[in-house]
Amino acid sequence: MPTNTPMAARVVTVCFADGDDADWFAASEKINDLLHAHGTPSRRYHVRHRRLVGWLTRWFGYFLLDAALRLSGYTVAAGGRKSRLDLTTTAARAADDARNRWQAFHAYIATTTPNARPWEDLLAQHHAAPDKVTLAEARRRFEQQPRVLAMLAHSGGHTFDPYELALYQASEATYTGLHWRTALVGDALITTDGRLLQPAGPSLADRLRFLNDACVYLRRLRSNARLCAVALA
Repeated sequence: MPTNTPMAARVVTVCFADGDDADWFAASEKINDLLHAHGTPSRRYHVRHRRLVGWLTRWFGYFLLDAALRLSGYTVAAGGRKSRLDLTTTAARAADDARNRWQAFHAYIATTTPNARPWEDLLAQHHAAPDKVTLAEARRRFEQQPRVLAMLAHSGGHTFDPYELALYQASEATYTGLHWRTALVGDALITTDGRLLQPAGPSLADRLRFLNDACVYLRRLRSNARLCAVALA
């Protein structure tokens, strides 16, 4: 549930250069030093299996962090060497899920309810006059809108987060683009040299700017760099 403070990071991607200690303990230390928080490994990356030797290496967990072993081998992991993580599949699966969710929203919600004011607008009213519009009142005004109520009441195969309403009302491409980028880098990223990248503020524009910068950084990392995704407690 959003608060009256900037968006708190929920999943943080920690990056390590080749040769650095890149285990769970090292990731926890970086999280604690920069965010004063604790977390657990988040298995969000698909594991890459090379075409020729993948039939053998799929059962080897080297260069992986907190990987899940299935009958077909290692399938997902919280991190590991970049070359062992299938970032393309990770992004594609997230994009497919988001696209299906947006299309269901358009079919069941957008065509049956009028546009609604997104949460950010009501939150801005609270910030402008906190004595006049309390945070509880801002939430009440937001959630009483027919479109938001329809999102909360929907019982089909998808769950619609009303606090993503601005994204839903933007476009399919915007909604999908944010979610596949988030699948790769989470809500904040710690670089190999210890810098914390995160949105400058709570707006969707700030979040998209961060995700674009973080994805560029991730793409430029060497293949022997290590990643670790951490879900904050």
